[in-house]
Amino acid sequence: MADGRPVEHGFPHLETVRAAVTALYRRLSYDTVHTFDTSVAPADVAFCDQDDLYLGVQRVAREMVRHLRLPDARMIVSFREMEHAAYVELAAGPEYFIELNDRFRTHRRDIGAALAHEVMHVYLHRLDLSFPGTRANEILTDTATTYLGAGWLLLDAYREDRASSQKLGYLTPEEFGYVLAKRALAFGEAPETWFTSPQAYTAYTKGLARARQDEQQPPLTAAGWAGRRRYAKDRRYAQDHGTATGPRPSGPYAFSHSDGTGPLRVSFPCPTCHQRIRVPARGRIRARCGLCRTVLECDT
Repeated sequence: MADGRPVEHGFPHLETVRAAVTALYRRLSYDTVHTFDTSVAPADVAFCDQDDLYLGVQRVAREMVRHLRLPDARMIVSFREMEHAAYVELAAGPEYFIELNDRFRTHRRDIGAALAHEVMHVYLHRLDLSFPGTRANEILTDTATTYLGAGWLLLDAYREDRASSQKLGYLTPEEFGYVLAKRALAFGEAPETWFTSPQAYTAYTKGLARARQDEQQPPLTAAGWAGRRRYAKDRRYAQDHGTATGPRPSGPYAFSHSDGTGPLRVSFPCPTCHQRIRVPARGRIRARCGLCRTVLECDT
């Protein structure tokens, strides 16, 4: 939790974020991911100063349990002084003990964001889905929370001005915006209407721009002129030299021959789930991602 400290910006964890989206689709399947087609509604996690603190916390925790379809999990929530925003004890269940930072006693509007992250820890624990290392695992948790419909609360908890700052989670605001935009593009949502923080809206627009770039990389037909020209040059090189070429710094695609001399093929990441797709390099084709079922118009 960045509370008054400088907030990191940009996309420093983007590769881990993309790997987390791929891992979600692989572990849950397309059908299960799409059962989360509706995000947590703002009204369902609203928390005003007039609400009873403990009754309100339990109500919001139950909403997160309901959203993640954990009917046999009970969240016991308490408050204490700590450095981090919250902590959950991952045991066998069905009871899980969540501790929230004491500051949430008076910053109630962000309790939903903190609980969303901690309940997602429980969800991933039950799935036995994790990444090695604390930071990578926390990035997985932030990404899963956002992609499965509750993480817009974490982005909305980001506020920053000349005198103070607040951010929850391990992703930067722009990375939260990126994952939220990925979800919006996949499910047809408009999360920008839910933000109460103007800084969150700005971060979302930057993340959306980055997410749209994923849909405009060659060999996709939506790629721009410069990208298409660079791709054609790389393809000619691979055809002329008969050797594989790895992903370029400026482009994620790679060329290879199936047996060293066979037809040239190109691999590239799916713009939705980032699993790599491998298709023949033979002109205009329509490819379908086997993981997230996205149909892609390509000019290979």
